[in-house]
Amino acid sequence: MATQKPLDLLLAGKTHWDKWRQTYSDIQASEPDLHGVDLHGADLRGADLHEADLTAANLQGADLRGADLRLADLRQANLREANLSDAQLQKARMRGADIRGAILCRTNLTEADLSNADLRGADMQGSLVSKANFDRANVSDVDFSKADGLAPVRTGSGI
Repeated sequence: MATQKPLDLLLAGKTHWDKWRQTYSDIQASEPDLHGVDLHGADLRGADLHEADLTAANLQGADLRGADLRLADLRQANLREANLSDAQLQKARMRGADIRGAILCRTNLTEADLSNADLRGADMQGSLVSKANFDRANVSDVDFSKADGLAPVRTGSGI
C-alpha cells in the first residue's frame, strides 16, 4: 500500500515532489510506493513518476501532461479520461489498465505493455507506439492513423 509521505508530497505539488525525488534519487524501482492511491482528477503535469508503483491507482481524469512515467507500474490502474499528452511511458507496465477515453496525443509508448488494457475511444494522435504490446487490448474506436511506429506493434485479437 502507498506510503503516506510520498503521497503527501505528490499532492502538495510538483515543486515539492520533484525536490523530494531529486533528494532521494537512489530510490529503488518499486518506490515511490503509490500502489492503490486515489489521485482522481489530480494535477500531475510534468511530474517525475518514473519507476513509480502506481498499481491499481485511481488516476481517472488526472492531468498527467508531460509526466515522466518511464518504467512505471500502472497495472490495473484507472486512467479513464486522463490527459497523458506528451507523457513519457516508455516500457511502462499498463497491463489491464482502464484507459478509456484518455488523451494520449504525442505520448511515447515505446515498448509499453498495454496487454489486456481497455483503450476504447482513446486519442492516440501523434503517439509513438513502436514495439508496444497491445495483445488482447480493446482498441475499439482508437484512431491509430497518425500514430508513429505502428508496423512493429505486437497485436492480438483486440486490434
